[in-house]
Amino acid sequence: MFNNTTVYIFDNLVFILTKSHLGSYPCPLNINFYWNMGFTLGIVIVVQIVTGLFISFHYSSDINEAYYSVFFLIREIYYGWSLRFLHSSGASFVFLFVFLHIGRSLFYGSFFYNPNTWFSGILILLLLMGIAFLGYVLPFGQMSFWGATVITNLLSPFPCLIEWVCGGYCVNSPTLKRFFVFHFVFPYVTLGIVVIHIYFLHFHSSNNPSRLITNNRISFFPFIFIKDLVFVSGILYLYFLQTHLGISSLSHPDNALEACSLLTPLHIVPEWYFLCQYAMLKAVPNKNAGFIILLTSILSLFLFGEIRNLSTFIKFMDCKNGFSITFFFLLSVCILWIGAQFPQEIYLSYARILTLHYYCSLFICILLTFIFTTNPYSFDKVSLNM
Repeated sequence: MFNNTTVYIFDNLVFILTKSHLGSYPCPLNINFYWNMGFTLGIVIVVQIVTGLFISFHYSSDINEAYYSVFFLIREIYYGWSLRFLHSSGASFVFLFVFLHIGRSLFYGSFFYNPNTWFSGILILLLLMGIAFLGYVLPFGQMSFWGATVITNLLSPFPCLIEWVCGGYCVNSPTLKRFFVFHFVFPYVTLGIVVIHIYFLHFHSSNNPSRLITNNRISFFPFIFIKDLVFVSGILYLYFLQTHLGISSLSHPDNALEACSLLTPLHIVPEWYFLCQYAMLKAVPNKNAGFIILLTSILSLFLFGEIRNLSTFIKFMDCKNGFSITFFFLLSVCILWIGAQFPQEIYLSYARILTLHYYCSLFICILLTFIFTTNPYSFDKVSLNM
């Protein structure tokens, strides 16, 4: 039993934390709507967890019942269709805001001012990608089954790892049960990393379009909170438009069919937010090399946080150094489009060229970063007109 003193201390602690992190938390005066993405991303992640919790009440992870339990939820449970489509469409919104959030961090140099926040953010991205993949397998439609088969087969270079992950030599009932457990647990692990992410952010405060200033700050509540609330209201409007009118427009039609191990789809394609990595995977003929490319395309983002001095950062953000945010965005869009195409030779050739461009731009950034970090004066000796 808690005594009155313990309750009093707990109430004061909650009040102090709420006031310091939500009420009087100082924010830059000149931040724009790109800074609403973090708050919105937190809201949509919470929506995913809540809707997923209610869906789990009616989902069965048995291989013979998984597909039918989803349709039972849609057809028989009161407002079950709304929960299911909020959850499935919500994954697209999560990754949309993740990509915009990372793009804003790259454009405004948040990785320099808050490296710990950057590292924890990339870790959250990896966890979200894992959660999304596990959740995509659970309805056990055609595309879910074959997508799980493709990805789990990438683990074949590691002895016994496929058997340990899948519970056998292929995707089967033990695979679904394990994926369901991990899909249920990992979001709460992600919430813990989000708390750490916010801690590092509030420890140093946000940057702004003018990079970093210590004056001209306002409290988070009510000024920034109202901006975030208006933005989230618009996003919830798009949520309901997609849920009630778009329905499954973001999912592949083949995933509405029950999984059949004897019938391979004409084109195995993941959800749109994995198309960039999938295009890189298809571009490399060797499976092991493709798996390495798949991992390093995300893990290489950690190296952005290794910039340690201001002179390096200023040189790094110069568009002459071979890295342009606009070029990087257009490159990502092109790779995403290539990933949705059939694995024909012309598209595979384009995918190899674009993958090479992606890694060359990252390599130039990383190389110049380490050159300038070890010797900032070497900037005068190196020509950056590439």
